This record gives sequence, structure tokens and C-alpha cells, in this order.
Amino acid sequence: MRRYALGAVAGGAAVAAGFAAIHLMEPSPATGPRVAQQVEEAENEYTAAMIADWERGAEKAVDLALLASPGVRGASRNREQRELVVGRGDTVMRLLLRADVPRNQAAAAIAAMRKVYDPRRIVPGQKLVVTYLAGDAGLEDRNISLRGIDLVTGPGKTVVVTRKASGYRARRVEAPTEIRLARVGGKISSSLYRAAEKADMPLPILLQLVRVFSWDVDFQREIRAGDSFDVAWKSLYTPEGLLVDHGDMVYASLTLRGKRLELYRFESRHGTDYFDRKGAGARKPLLRTPIDGARLSSRYGKRRHPILGYTRMHRGVDFAARPGTPIFAAGDGRVAYAGRKGTYGIYVRIRHNERYQTAYAHMRAIRRGIRRGARVNQGQVIGYVGSTGRSTGPHLHYEILIDGRQVNPMRVAMTPQLRLKGEELAAFHVYRGSLERQLARIGTSGIVKVSSR
Repeated sequence: MRRYALGAVAGGAAVAAGFAAIHLMEPSPATGPRVAQQVEEAENEYTAAMIADWERGAEKAVDLALLASPGVRGASRNREQRELVVGRGDTVMRLLLRADVPRNQAAAAIAAMRKVYDPRRIVPGQKLVVTYLAGDAGLEDRNISLRGIDLVTGPGKTVVVTRKASGYRARRVEAPTEIRLARVGGKISSSLYRAAEKADMPLPILLQLVRVFSWDVDFQREIRAGDSFDVAWKSLYTPEGLLVDHGDMVYASLTLRGKRLELYRFESRHGTDYFDRKGAGARKPLLRTPIDGARLSSRYGKRRHPILGYTRMHRGVDFAARPGTPIFAAGDGRVAYAGRKGTYGIYVRIRHNERYQTAYAHMRAIRRGIRRGARVNQGQVIGYVGSTGRSTGPHLHYEILIDGRQVNPMRVAMTPQLRLKGEELAAFHVYRGSLERQLARIGTSGIVKVSSR
């Protein structure tokens, strides 16, 4: 019975192929009544509406493109789906081949995908759903035809590739989202990181917190047990409650040894930044510490030199860190010196304005592009921790120079780069009051819907 059924389908395919060929030929004056009758019968049996229905209904196991192709091997074909999970080292091509998709079809679908999404960005855990038409699993040649790919790139985000008459087409599909305001707070017992983790503060928000306070707070040395934090931010969620992405921190406070520091995110005519309650900007001309994850190993002032053995003035501060730790430009400026400099080893000096300069010594290497005259921005990586020159171990020697003289970097008072005034200051106070009322409704910890988008 199976062979008879397959033969019947094959016969139908042949009739469809014959009809397609006749329908596309120019009419011939020599066509006789017999041929005209055959054409009419074919048109009556395979109408345009039926053909369109076949094209839309791939799930009926009929592929019009194959039916119209000469010499095709007929077989009943079913619509199938396979769900694969991206593993370590996987590529989209490897996943499609694992799903038995012919290489040429997989390559065409991936080429279409590249127009909206880079396939190299897939990460372990993502889901890839492959839809195709295929013959009976018992057949040696299943005659697979790839119909579509759904790659879930994140909550509510999917890259969809579909088969069209002229090839494959790709598009991004994003589910509707809503904005939710979240707030967490807590006390610090050992470290800010541990306290934030305990309070379920997302790492991207913690990094924003550290960054906006880095002009005023030395997080390696000024955080003590008993200090506290309070942070609020906006995130995108699907209506089902799946997190799409963390947004921006809108409020943050740190209470350090009884002193409360607060910052609010606000958009002014100068751009979006963070301001204290009085409208003074958080951003300062220079960072207090131009390196992350380091410990202060030597302060500014007189000390017994570890190599020379006698007491001398130490005109900077030393930060011990692993070799290769990135070093940041403390502020905007131009590179005044980059290269070897005697006992300083590999050394960079940046001129920030007519009065201020910063210097960085004992580097292992200077980052490519950092040369004399190059423009640098605050927070940009300029080099890496090393132990060149007169040094006993890997560390950064950091100096601030005012009018050419070294001063104590830990005691330099920095004024805000921006202060809100007039109408902008009034608008800021209105916004701050509105935000504080929202935070009061949330309490010290919680999440509330703000708006949909």
C-alpha cells in the first residue's frame, strides 16, 4: 500500500510539473483541440487558488517549488521542527547540519540572517528552532527543504528566517515590553559586592553605581562595615514577567561612616548625567583612582625606599595589582609623554589643561594608539600594570601634577564639571520630587510597573 500511495503522489507531482510547463509556454497557432482540451482539464484540476493554497500551506507536505521542478523524486513530505540548544563552541552552521539541513540551504539561510544579526554572537543556552519539510524517516533520502529558523537571542527577542519564493528573508521580532522601576538597599558587612549580591542587585547596576561615585569614593579603601547603600533602576520586562534588559540607574545613595551621598539621573541640555540634591554634577575633572581591583600599597609622603634603603619623598601613590591590569586615563586630555623614562620605567603623562597633569609609571606596556599628542578620554585604557624601571613588583605609580609640581592625589579637591542653574535647576527639583514619591511607594525593596512600550 505504501508503494501505491507514493506512486500516486509521484503521479500527482508529474501532472503538476506538466501543468506548470504548459501554463508557462506561449500559445501556439498549431495547437489542436486535443491539446487545448488537456490544458483546459489541467486548469480545471489545478487552479491558481489551489496552487496559492499549496504555497501557503507548507504543513500539508506539498512543496510547490519541488512539484514544479523536472525530474524530482516524489515522496510524501511532512512539516517537522527541531529545537536545539546552543552549546559551547557551536555555530549556527554546525547546529543546522546537526538538524540534517543540507549545507547549501543552511548557508543561504545564514547569509540572510547576517543582514539583521551576526551569527557569531550566539552564546551557550540560546535556543534555535529549525522548521523543514522532509520525507519519511525510513527513506534513505528524506529530501529535506529548510522552511525557517527561529533563533531566540534574549527574552522577547527572536531572529526569524523564513523561506520565500526568491530565497530566504530574515527579520527581528521583539515582543511588547513594559518598564518597571526596581529598588534595593542593604548594609555592608564585608564588601559592597557581597552586600549587593545578597540584595539581588544586578551586576550591571552595581557597575553603574561604582562608576558614578568613583569621582568621590575610593571603593578599595573607603568602604567600611556598617556602611549602607540604596539603589533604584529601570528595566524592561515582557508582559509575562521575563526580564528583557536592565536599563539605567535612576537613583543611588551611599552612607559612609554616617555621611550620606545621593545622586539622581537627570537629562539636561548638556546631556544625561548624575547630580546631587543641589544640582551639582557627579562628574569631576579627574578620577580618584585610575585602576580597578587594586590595593593602595604606598601613600604620598616620606618613606623608606624599598630598593635604595634610605628615606626619601614619595611623590605619588602606588596601587599594587596583577600584571596586565588595565590603567585608565584619570581625565580628558592629550598625551604629553609616552615611553621609557629612567627609573619610572614605561611611563605616560597626560596634560588635562593648563594647570593639571597626571602621570602613570612602571607599566608593562602602553596601549596601542597612546602616543605623544594623542587625545584621550576619561576612563579610557592607556596601558597595563607592570614592574618596569626601579620597581620591586607589579604596581601602578600614579601622580597628579598642578603647575608642574607633584601633589597628594588622595587630597586633591575636585569641583564638579557641571552645576544646574535657573530653569534647569527648577526642572531638576520637580523631577527629583516626582522620583522620590515613586520610590516611597516602592519602599526600601521592590518592583513596580512604570509604563509600557
